[in-house]
Amino acid sequence: MKHLLLIICCFCSTISKAQMPDSVAKTIRPAKDASSKKTVPLFEPRKATIRSAIAPGWGQIYNKKYWKLPLVWGALGTTAGIYFYNVKYYRSLKQAYIYRSDNDPTNDILVDQEYRNLSAESIRSYRNSFRQSVDYSVLFFILFWGLNVVDATVDAHLKAFDVSDDLSLQLKPGYSQMSNTAGISLVLNIGKRK
Repeated sequence: MKHLLLIICCFCSTISKAQMPDSVAKTIRPAKDASSKKTVPLFEPRKATIRSAIAPGWGQIYNKKYWKLPLVWGALGTTAGIYFYNVKYYRSLKQAYIYRSDNDPTNDILVDQEYRNLSAESIRSYRNSFRQSVDYSVLFFILFWGLNVVDATVDAHLKAFDVSDDLSLQLKPGYSQMSNTAGISLVLNIGKRK
């Protein structure tokens, strides 16, 4: 758990030091709404990133994507639950292995009732399996936390993306000078027409 907190703190400090490129800063200026003469709310990717790195789901709340909250919290909650389940059994098996392998027959009574019929080698094998599961659950927790941050950042970046009705797909005849052939091209016009 100490290692997890250390990794999260390093990740947050790295993100907070990141600078937003000028090209991105220019694209997310608040736009004027023609009908109401008020500014449209600004979604800054940096704020979404930092908030999501601090608390899972906070970046999604900032981006007003509330439907993503159960997904974020479900993924992190599930991996955290699996982590605590595996740690509980790992500690129990570790203690059982210590009692079983110490060559003192009086300690065999201290072994948990669940593991009394198992040999020391079987207990060790189960212990190693649960230890591996603990490592994987921490890895998946960090991965899902990182996906949460990436999702909030990308979503905030796409808030400034223009999705208008002017997008269209057209078939146009074309001629390739390199291959000296004629053909049909699919053309997607993005942006305003002049």
